[in-house]
Amino acid sequence: MNAPDRFELFILGDGEKKVTWNLDTRVPNTAIFTFNKEDHTLGHLLSSRLHKYSYVQFSAYIIPHPLLPSFDLRVTTDGSVSPKDAIVQACRDIVGELDQLSREFTKEWELKKIANTESRN
Repeated sequence: MNAPDRFELFILGDGEKKVTWNLDTRVPNTAIFTFNKEDHTLGHLLSSRLHKYSYVQFSAYIIPHPLLPSFDLRVTTDGSVSPKDAIVQACRDIVGELDQLSREFTKEWELKKIANTESRN
């Protein structure tokens, strides 16, 4: 088969970068970030998070080609924060929320195990 190995869709090769970015010279305070070996899951998550910040005027992502595992995220801010700093803040907030979700899930799972153990006795 000519299909690439599945791991090539998410493991970076030698010299590949996860994220590259360029300033958009046509629109002030705008940058385009290219996320390599990622898909709609991260694109939508980042774009949605960026919409929650008052200093972000625009954020959207596109998948240039459905067979290539990458997406471009365009971010425009009001100038009080750079687009790069907005992305970094969004990533920090997302990681914090996922950490909280993990702790809550683990706590509930342990309580369920305790409740099942007590009901058997």
